[in-house]
Amino acid sequence: MTQSIRLDRDRAVATLTLARPSVHNAFDDGLIAELTAALEALDNDDSVRAVVLTGEGSTFSAGADLGWMRRMAQASEEENREDSLRLARLMRTLNYLSKPTLAKVNGSAYGGGVGLVACCDYAVAAEGAKFSLSEVKLGLVPAVISPYVVAAIGGRHARRLFTGADVIEAPEALAIGLLHAVAPAGTLADVVDRTLHFWLKGGPLAQREAKQLALRTAGMTRAASEEQDTGNAALIARLRVSPEGQEGLAAFLDKRAPNWIPN
Repeated sequence: MTQSIRLDRDRAVATLTLARPSVHNAFDDGLIAELTAALEALDNDDSVRAVVLTGEGSTFSAGADLGWMRRMAQASEEENREDSLRLARLMRTLNYLSKPTLAKVNGSAYGGGVGLVACCDYAVAAEGAKFSLSEVKLGLVPAVISPYVVAAIGGRHARRLFTGADVIEAPEALAIGLLHAVAPAGTLADVVDRTLHFWLKGGPLAQREAKQLALRTAGMTRAASEEQDTGNAALIARLRVSPEGQEGLAAFLDKRAPNWIPN
């Protein structure tokens, strides 16, 4: 479909694949724009009943692309804010999509990849997948994805993962609510197919309304999310250009320890 993603159709199911395996399906501005546009098009396609999101290769998504991080480290606060708003639009589009969405987590997910998983209605991961929100190691925070991750795992687990940057394995991600299922080796496609089989038995209008009902009852609306996204984009932009954020990004790109780590 594009350089960064691939769209496949099987009857009423559309599968979007992050197709940058050479960089472990890392996010950059191109992938964000292409994935947002593809989701918006599928949202308006009445022939699509369900959307599957997955990654090519052994990783679901490694988070931010190194080249993108270098560019944003040199950008102004306003440019960083606009960049973050584009990522926020992607997450919001996925979270409120009018069709059921399924994260087929073929491998590990970090940073924004965790956000994509949290935005989907159902998430199943291959055995051996790992997850991390490691932004604080760079002097940053997972601001844009935070509303969706907190909605998935709750505030207490989020406090631990946001501040500790722990790497957790699939069984723990299942236990805290990030995943709905873990597929034993070689069975990921079977678990996905079974879920889709039952989804396609539901009425499309009823499913759309049921999804919005669940979101609304949980206190999540598109308007409220857009307002929250504005504040979170401003936060991450401010941190990226702060002395700590600049040091964290520089240390990561230079493959050295940041200066706040005690000797």
